[in-house]
Amino acid sequence: MGNHTTVSTFLLWGFSSFPDLQDLLFVMIFFSHVTILTANTSVMLAVKLNHNLHTPMYFFLCGLSFSETCTTVVVIPRMLVDLLSDSKSISLPECATQMVFFFGLGTNNCFILAAMSYDRYTAIHNPLHYPILMTPKICFQLMMAACIIGVVVSLCIVLIVFNLSFCDSSIIQHFFCDIAPVVSLACDYTIFQKMVILAFTAFVLAGSFILIMISYVFIGSMVMKIPSAKGRYKAFSTCSSHLTVVCIHYGFAGFVYLRPKNSDSFREDMLMAVTYTVLTPLLNPIVYSLRNKEMQTALKKVLGNICRTSP
Repeated sequence: MGNHTTVSTFLLWGFSSFPDLQDLLFVMIFFSHVTILTANTSVMLAVKLNHNLHTPMYFFLCGLSFSETCTTVVVIPRMLVDLLSDSKSISLPECATQMVFFFGLGTNNCFILAAMSYDRYTAIHNPLHYPILMTPKICFQLMMAACIIGVVVSLCIVLIVFNLSFCDSSIIQHFFCDIAPVVSLACDYTIFQKMVILAFTAFVLAGSFILIMISYVFIGSMVMKIPSAKGRYKAFSTCSSHLTVVCIHYGFAGFVYLRPKNSDSFREDMLMAVTYTVLTPLLNPIVYSLRNKEMQTALKKVLGNICRTSP
């Protein structure tokens, strides 16, 4: 943190503009959070306990479920407390910590999705050598690379943001410490710093998305060469769940972080942020469960074991 910072505490304004809806929002977000934790934990348990799911695709899915669960834990519990509290203050160190974890985990999610697309490309392009090309060691290395990129990018962004001088308003027009609402309070936020942060954001979103699209271009070209319609459908169906999750994830994140910002856009960004912090982590396990018979079978076994062991 810079010694020149004069504001020591922020106020997360969040949903204070909707005082009559705060109780309803608390109930809706609380039950959504419980559902997210239950759904993603069920996916992780299903992958862990079912030997048939010990494959690269489900290894990455398990990692994505864990990462997205952590992302919601960084934001939603604090949001719930603020919905019931009159004091919505957050200190600079707390705000910086929340931003580090949120963007670190968010970046991790993006590059796990990129690793999943590479896994699908490898499975379709070279099915005979797939077990050799996607060994547990290589999968672990790809997962660790996503984590390291997340840590480095989030630390760089937070160091830039929290070395600014905050000497005007201390009210953050958001329910968590997001980049744009925080830097809008700074006195010395220059175009250079703005471009550096935009470059990091574009690297994460556009960079990982380009990697995913490259994989799908090759997948598409290979699928079109399959002579039978049934074969093409079977090959593409292995990618449909991942492609659905990618569209949801990048659609919301790109709208919030890559479009031009102004003070009037914060409310729109906040409403979109509710979607990608609450809805997206909830949809991911649902999409993979609905579109995948192996996962459905594994989840039924997990639920059956829980029911049998419960009193």
